[in-house]
Amino acid sequence: MNNPGSSKIPGLPARTAALRLLDAVCRRGETLDQAMAAATSKLSNPSDRSLAHNIAANALRWMTALDAMIDSATKKRLPDDAKARMALRIALVQVLVLETPQHAAIATALPLVHGGPRRLVHGVFSTVMRGVESGKLALPEAPEIPGETLDRWTHHWGEDVASSADRAWASAPPLDLSFKDDDIGALEGERLSPKHLRMPSGSSVTDLAGFDDGAFWVQDLAASLPARLLGEGGGKTVLDLCAAPGGKTMQLASAGWKTISVDNSAKRMERFKDNLARTKLDAEIVIADLMNWEPSQPADAILLDAPCSATGIFRRHPDVLHCIGSRQVAERADVQKALLDRIATWVKPGGMLVYAVCSLEPEEGEEQIEQFLENHADYALVAARSDELPHGIEPDDRGCVRTLPNMLSEKGYLDGFFIARLQRKG
Repeated sequence: MNNPGSSKIPGLPARTAALRLLDAVCRRGETLDQAMAAATSKLSNPSDRSLAHNIAANALRWMTALDAMIDSATKKRLPDDAKARMALRIALVQVLVLETPQHAAIATALPLVHGGPRRLVHGVFSTVMRGVESGKLALPEAPEIPGETLDRWTHHWGEDVASSADRAWASAPPLDLSFKDDDIGALEGERLSPKHLRMPSGSSVTDLAGFDDGAFWVQDLAASLPARLLGEGGGKTVLDLCAAPGGKTMQLASAGWKTISVDNSAKRMERFKDNLARTKLDAEIVIADLMNWEPSQPADAILLDAPCSATGIFRRHPDVLHCIGSRQVAERADVQKALLDRIATWVKPGGMLVYAVCSLEPEEGEEQIEQFLENHADYALVAARSDELPHGIEPDDRGCVRTLPNMLSEKGYLDGFFIARLQRKG
């Protein structure tokens, strides 16, 4: 940092890591998950890594409002990627959202910049704080979805869904658990579906009864739907493609499927293996690129949780809305098409293919499946039934499943997914 004594300021290393995280997302287009290892490499304390992530994630969640406050206090607008703006976002979000004392927030923000920008940061921070204290400035009731994304979602889904997305973004997501069987033991929560329990946000997963015994794993209700559409396995073979972090594999294995799980990330598969060991469930694990790998024989079923924009999981990953635009959506749609075309012959005649994306973009969902069916006459949609889905979620007109931010709003909201079940004609 080249500032005498700055390394001794309590909490500064975590704020420095938060700055690196913001820089990675805002300037280089990385996700928080992608940037975490490098940005927090100098932090030995897990609580410091958690704090850095929490500061950066909340700065991204509230960035539109924070930037409006910053801009109200400057004569000349700071560039979006200026270090001074990043430092101000970090200082302000700590005070206004995380309830950090002002003196601690500014003391750990100033060493992030040097020279003239340091005076600028101090001045702007003080001006904004005076505005807040006088009631002239305040955060809105909910963080604002970035403009391009909000326009896109309003166009595709309507104003109700777009405004619900704002409210969902503001609330801490609940903790959803998937169970190996329908016995949830003594845990208290809301049962939204068989083998599922929703608990309040902030619950400590590892402290819950049944965790050490491998009774459950963390999985949003929407993320559990693709595997549910395959039902009981009865010893048949299923390929779980793009399988990490493993929730769907554990669902399939616990439902009696002989599961072969494929993913190209060795690091993510390590966590996957830990979860399998804890839950005492079996699956064959393959680390491979699907464009270079293929099974030895066709499977009874395939679950493809395809790489996507991940805009549907914005509640837990606010960074995606700052990394993803129309160009990135189109690029990922090309990847999905290539994967679908490649795996189409990997299903036995009469077998099932479930396609899923955690995306709110029709190009990755509805339009992707329309194109696939046009190009693959040997496949047909098999409509999802209401009795296969949790209460409050219904199939669309074609029998596909589209979950949206306005669903289950009174119960803590839902991630955005698109799911289609197809059968290869026999």
